[in-house]
Amino acid sequence: MSAQAYEVHLELFEGPLDLLLYLIKKDDLDIRNIPISQITREYLEYLDLMKELNLDVAGEFLVMASTLVQIKAHSLLPSHDGLEDGLEGPNPEREFAERLLEYQKFKEAAKFLDTRSAEWDGVFYRGAPRFAEADKSLNIRIFDLLGTVREILGRAEDRGRVIVAEEFRIDEKVAKVLGLLEGKPYILFRDIFKDERRKMGIMTCFMAVLELIKTQKIIARQEAPFAEILVYRRQAPPEIVAPVWPSGSEAPEPGPGPKNEGAGR
Repeated sequence: MSAQAYEVHLELFEGPLDLLLYLIKKDDLDIRNIPISQITREYLEYLDLMKELNLDVAGEFLVMASTLVQIKAHSLLPSHDGLEDGLEGPNPEREFAERLLEYQKFKEAAKFLDTRSAEWDGVFYRGAPRFAEADKSLNIRIFDLLGTVREILGRAEDRGRVIVAEEFRIDEKVAKVLGLLEGKPYILFRDIFKDERRKMGIMTCFMAVLELIKTQKIIARQEAPFAEILVYRRQAPPEIVAPVWPSGSEAPEPGPGPKNEGAGR
């Protein structure tokens, strides 16, 4: 299967506002004073990357792109100094910042509730398991993965050129990722692309990683926001062997061994 024909459908549980908050944090911007031209450019670049990778982009991402373009156009218009004293015209940039702030508050509240839920999860067990600090890593988001892939694609040798002579198969890249993890506790996400020189090869590797995450064969983690992404192989649960005798009954006593017909002769 070629990379062009492969489409990834993921439940991201994240929307356009999450992407905007991610970009604001990544660029260390003031959410109350967002440079609308810069954030619009970066947002559209990520949107183009998601389409290029055949990710299933929801319509709300496109609606937000249109909103950002409208706000950018409004910011380029001359200010209305002729308004009566005490009256202000519409301010889309301020309304947009307030919307982001409100959404951020809800996200932080949800994160707090998730943390509290995790703290109390399983308290009825005797001797709750203790985890090392290295195990307390953060679940990454799709935008963290996209940020690294965007950086790697910028170094592709055939960037800006279309080369269709070579086909890259998803199953081969899946085997490559699992092979890199063989005998290792984890690998760096960017190391998966170390020997990839072609843009399509990088994209196919990324789609293979998404497929492995979706099928729960690997896990991606970060020690801190915007830190290196680590990829772990997910350990398969132990196989449970059902007893051959009915439930609720005891196992039969082992019978005598087979008789040796030739014994004593």
